[in-house]
Amino acid sequence: MMNEFTLGIEEEYMVVDPVTRELTSHDQKIVESAQKIHKDQVKAEMHQAVVEVGTGICHNTDQARKEISQLRYTVSQLAGEQGLRIGAAGTHPFSHWEKQLITEHPRYSEIVNELQEAARSNLIFGLHVHVGFQSRELAIHIANQVRYFLPHVFALSTNSPFWESRNTGYKSFRTKVFDKFPRTGIPDIFNSIEDYDNYVKLLIKTNCMDNAKKIWWDIRVHPFFDTVEFRICDCPMLIDETMAFTALFQALCAKLYKLRLQNMEFISYSRALINENKWRAARYGIDGNLIDFGKEMEVNCRNLILELLDFIDDVVDDLGSRNEINYVHKILANGTGADRQLAVYEKTGSFESVVDYITTQTLIGAG
Repeated sequence: MMNEFTLGIEEEYMVVDPVTRELTSHDQKIVESAQKIHKDQVKAEMHQAVVEVGTGICHNTDQARKEISQLRYTVSQLAGEQGLRIGAAGTHPFSHWEKQLITEHPRYSEIVNELQEAARSNLIFGLHVHVGFQSRELAIHIANQVRYFLPHVFALSTNSPFWESRNTGYKSFRTKVFDKFPRTGIPDIFNSIEDYDNYVKLLIKTNCMDNAKKIWWDIRVHPFFDTVEFRICDCPMLIDETMAFTALFQALCAKLYKLRLQNMEFISYSRALINENKWRAARYGIDGNLIDFGKEMEVNCRNLILELLDFIDDVVDDLGSRNEINYVHKILANGTGADRQLAVYEKTGSFESVVDYITTQTLIGAG
């Protein structure tokens, strides 16, 4: 394939007190120590109980796995030295956002000042996957089409059933919390990169935002890198899950690119239609029905995911990601992070036990 589809992964972890299991501020000590080892690959986030990590540019899923495993391990070790733990989930099961401190930084002060309680309550943890393209023109073309598949991968990633000691009834409540921000969710179709750039320029000119990083959609052509950035997933509990979703996004881009080389393209559906599937994925995870817009009927989500695996099958071996893609079958068998959190809670009746489960699972395969 002419386009290389390089990868970058960003994950947001919660910092937890091992005694109370509450979210806790780490005064950026974890970030400061980690930067001595990984330079700018570990960053502070708006809330002090969050640590964000990001890989470098990876040429395949094997390299990406090594880097994200190492980052999880380093951050966990450094948290341990501070008497803390890290956990990977879309929301914390019971901590209240009102008690959490905001990181002192002009950018965060500005966001809180503008967005007020929507920003302060935005105590959520996501996964961002970047897939590299040789041009922004190609990136916007692929981004338009790949939007259709976002709810399918999102359903597999659901990992936030609890919020402030309540079972929300959603498999991903994280997305419901984030909906309060402007410029979130599934984006519209853009006819060209100029069309997209003009949209950004208009918003900057009219003081809606000062730069394109304040576009927080579920997928965006990145403002500074030649990548399509997938932002819809909850932060996955397991490294195996992170890698499965990374491989899925990469393979979808490669498949749509391959179709383009054959003068074919996938139908670009409207935001309004894709949003119906996103809502169902947030509510039911992989246990509900999604809509197949081609057939105009409801289809079992698991069946649609198997169809998606068939759709990308002919590019997976070229990308060298067969093992990572195969993990999707394990998720279909064992349930998503949300399903497993709910099972622990059902068995123990204890949110603390759910936190212990999350922090233990987060380190499987790290190092």
